[in-house]
Amino acid sequence: MGISMTEAAARHVDRYIKGRGQGQGVRLGVRTSGCSGLAYVLEFVDRPDDTDEVFESFGVKVFIDPKSLAYLDGTELDFVKEGLNEGFRFNNPNVRSECGCGESFNV
Repeated sequence: MGISMTEAAARHVDRYIKGRGQGQGVRLGVRTSGCSGLAYVLEFVDRPDDTDEVFESFGVKVFIDPKSLAYLDGTELDFVKEGLNEGFRFNNPNVRSECGCGESFNV
């Protein structure tokens, strides 16, 4: 299945990479956190790791480590604007529950 981005997310990431003046894409991962167990981690990638899986949507690369891929396979990364708020939304088909504050999830 892999990881994908909507066109809105790809445009947003591409704009930030160009603004930084460097970068090959973004890394999506998970870490242990919060009351539900896992939290998303998103960071720019200047140099990918040898073990990274690479997925591309709309010309923007998403790097993910094999451990995180087990929790995130099939996830679509979206960028949404709702009123004055904007940010990334993770459409992860593996999520079984989320905490009330939205900071963490469980698979």
